[in-house]
Amino acid sequence: MTLTPLLTAGLETALNRVLYRDRGLKAARQRLNGRVLQLRLEELAQPITLVFSEQQVDVLGDWQDRCDCTVKTRLSLLPKLRDRQQLTGMIRSGELEVEGDLQVVQQFSALVDMAELDPAEYLAPWTGDILAQSLSNVVRRGFQLVRGDVQRKQRYLTETLTEEWRVAPGPLEMAWYGDEVEALERQARQFEQRLQKLEAK
Repeated sequence: MTLTPLLTAGLETALNRVLYRDRGLKAARQRLNGRVLQLRLEELAQPITLVFSEQQVDVLGDWQDRCDCTVKTRLSLLPKLRDRQQLTGMIRSGELEVEGDLQVVQQFSALVDMAELDPAEYLAPWTGDILAQSLSNVVRRGFQLVRGDVQRKQRYLTETLTEEWRVAPGPLEMAWYGDEVEALERQARQFEQRLQKLEAK
């Protein structure tokens, strides 16, 4: 997939809304001022380059100049960049490759982590504060209910397979089964040897 000007403009608008509207993030933004972070995602044919300034972040699809930091990863792993604690683990596991100044990606991660991602704030100009907050709460509760239901069903399925249906054997049962198979193989070899002796007579 290639980056179109429409995609980069949409991403730029979203990032500027989330990262540059809140005055409380000024100190975190200041650390990235003048820095260039490039994201090379497996799913995209060209990299996404973030150029940070004091007033905004520019998102570019075609950048020929030097980058302070280049990050190579997959699109599905981008949400993990919000958690600074996971960065080191992702680098060690190879999910994230960082070339250049590691501090740039750490500072970007910190900035995204501190940003308030409240949907009500973005809905309010169109729907009004009360309706936006109500919609946001309903969606949040819905997600929590679905997540809780999925976790409950996973637990139930695991317990059913191992305890009630006995479809998934436990470790002791697997060891016993392996011993029984070996004993059967020995008996079959002994029987075969006796049969060969009888045929030889």
